[in-house]
Amino acid sequence: MPFTQILYHIVFSTKKRERTMNPERHEELFKYIWGTIKNKKCHMYRINGVEDHLHILSSLHPTISLSSFIKDIKVSSSIWIKKNKIFPFFENWQDGYAAFTCSFENKTSLIKYIMNQKEHHRKISFKEELMTLFKDAGIKFNEKYLFL
Repeated sequence: MPFTQILYHIVFSTKKRERTMNPERHEELFKYIWGTIKNKKCHMYRINGVEDHLHILSSLHPTISLSSFIKDIKVSSSIWIKKNKIFPFFENWQDGYAAFTCSFENKTSLIKYIMNQKEHHRKISFKEELMTLFKDAGIKFNEKYLFL
């Protein structure tokens, strides 16, 4: 039996980064995604977001790849959102995602960061946030292609 402790900070946005997710219905979406993650035998430490993107802090079961994990979350939640008309103007999730490994020691501060998304985005845009996350993780990117 493998023993792992890998935390991922996952970020993805709505299609065209449209602000289609009404905060009044976020809890319903978060509970749905938590159920999806639990069914994959993974542990979600925190989820939160604003109108145009989500942050998830989760561990992954050793048998699941990161890309299939995120694909399953995005596909199932997109179908669920449309079926239940949770966000009437939601089209889909944007292609792609950002995912960062995190040390277990930083878990508490990262949970606080994710919890405070609403306040955080009063001061900084999603674009600025994502560029900062990339820079802090040492990920090289071309801003020209980051926000198509």
